[in-house]
Amino acid sequence: MRLGLALGYWGRGPDPAHLELARQAEALGYASVWTAEAWGSDAFAPLTWIAAHTSRIRLGTGIAQMAARTPTATAMHALTLDHLSGGRMMLGLGLSGPQVVEGWYGRPFPSSPLTATREYVDVIRQVLRREAPVELDGRFHSHPYDGPDSTGLGKPLKPITHPLRSRLPVLLGAEGPKNIAQTTRIADGWLPLYWSPMRTDVYEASLAGLPDGFMIAPMARARVCDDVAEGLLPVKAMLGFYIGGMGHAARNFHADLMARMGFEEEARRIQRLFLEGRKQEAVLAVPDAFADEISLVGPRERIAERLELWRKGPVTDLLVTAPDPHTLRVLAELN
Repeated sequence: MRLGLALGYWGRGPDPAHLELARQAEALGYASVWTAEAWGSDAFAPLTWIAAHTSRIRLGTGIAQMAARTPTATAMHALTLDHLSGGRMMLGLGLSGPQVVEGWYGRPFPSSPLTATREYVDVIRQVLRREAPVELDGRFHSHPYDGPDSTGLGKPLKPITHPLRSRLPVLLGAEGPKNIAQTTRIADGWLPLYWSPMRTDVYEASLAGLPDGFMIAPMARARVCDDVAEGLLPVKAMLGFYIGGMGHAARNFHADLMARMGFEEEARRIQRLFLEGRKQEAVLAVPDAFADEISLVGPRERIAERLELWRKGPVTDLLVTAPDPHTLRVLAELN
């Protein structure tokens, strides 16, 4: 099981510690570093900055949002950064949800998310192969565009720049069972939002028949500390926000996932409290047991024991959100 460093997206501004954390992760033998985006900082610019200050560590978007860019624009970002970094780029993509897609990006959420994802990946694969001009008679991502408002002058094109690698890894952040199953067929890896090594049966049917080399790379907050309850507070704050605030009361993929993992009553309570404006209560309502299962928090000996559980499952890459160099170092030593 390889280790990766997940830096996430910025808050109010750039985190001055991120670059140094990435460089330390490379020195400690971490295999990858990942950046993200929501509705603030983008995923590619910070990753390019990190690429310029590192030499070996692989670079992943975890995740870049599909609604933010056309598939050809995303492919351009990926092939450009792959060249600049000497072939270290991994492209992690996610569809997000209706609230972000329509509220932030001002685009309709696709009526068939699986079809939209499949077409998006298809176009990116065509760009990276560069075997012929990109053409797709699609429902959401037709190339050339031929909608009712088109000029009819669109011409199939292939990239001017020759991609460094035609098989640049594409990973998908999928949550629903059908979406995960499709991911195993069309992508090179999967980026789970929550992963509990104690509940791998939740994903067993969706992951049947994995192809060779398929990456399963969940994110987990890690912190070496004496007080487990205190160390779990940032995990609970994240869960409270995602489960309560990242979605509508009637359609929240994160809350649905927590429910499928055995915490349905708790997920609905968190969601209700958050939507009522009782955000602190929502955070406190996150069960310690759930937060603990999906993270690595506590003294060194406790983390060592729990790492064994992660190694026994199908996880190939553990992407840790670690707030300090000491935790990064301990995980490297234990792994």
